[in-house]
Amino acid sequence: MCCFSRPVTSVSSTKIFARDAGEGRQFLVYSMNYQAAEDLAMVLPLPVAVPAKEDAVRFVDLHGYADFFSDLHAGFPQPRASRGIGFLSRSASAPAPLAVVQVGSFEASFVPRMQDFARLDARFRLPDAMWSKLPAYQRFGFAVFKLKKSATSVHPMAFSFPRADGSKLFFPTVHIHDGEIHDRAHFDHALYCQVGSEHHRVSEWKESTQPAKSFMRMAESKNLIDGAAHCYLRELVGTRKNEDIYV
Repeated sequence: MCCFSRPVTSVSSTKIFARDAGEGRQFLVYSMNYQAAEDLAMVLPLPVAVPAKEDAVRFVDLHGYADFFSDLHAGFPQPRASRGIGFLSRSASAPAPLAVVQVGSFEASFVPRMQDFARLDARFRLPDAMWSKLPAYQRFGFAVFKLKKSATSVHPMAFSFPRADGSKLFFPTVHIHDGEIHDRAHFDHALYCQVGSEHHRVSEWKESTQPAKSFMRMAESKNLIDGAAHCYLRELVGTRKNEDIYV
């Protein structure tokens, strides 16, 4: 799920990369273009192993590799068809605030549980009523990124998190862009992953023509990519069921 704390004019060209990080964790890299009239926060709910500690998510600074997804796409022979949560209020005795870290050009925090949104800086909060509409995310943790209205696009946001289900890769593809949850939504997504030897999991995805090290800048990728493995691509364009995807 991608949820914004304020209305956005448009969101497009969403790109997500996922890979097993070992030790029960998953790497996730996320990028998109957006237009907004004010500064806002983006929230990515994550199916974390619970109980999750406050340092369970490890953010990775990719500001030096803004072309991460451009290089990743170069590994595929066919050009892709492209186009161009509510927060809880503070109690009278507020708990200690959650850490806010600088990750390249934006600030980020990890919220271990819905109840912990009360500990997050008010700049990152969403309408309280949203959570009651999202019972499926009650046991999720949340990566929160503060974005500036002037940016329109950001360098890839990257991190690893402890998975609730170590057998599946998670792609946060449900989106809430206007404060409402719609059964169907417009998608403009390119999903990328690496699955090692388990090719059957992505039998309907496009496969890169070469191992990742032939088209990715491995030093700049901060170990998010397995250079010896092939990559896989699935494109989601058009109106479809508004749901997250597991592989």
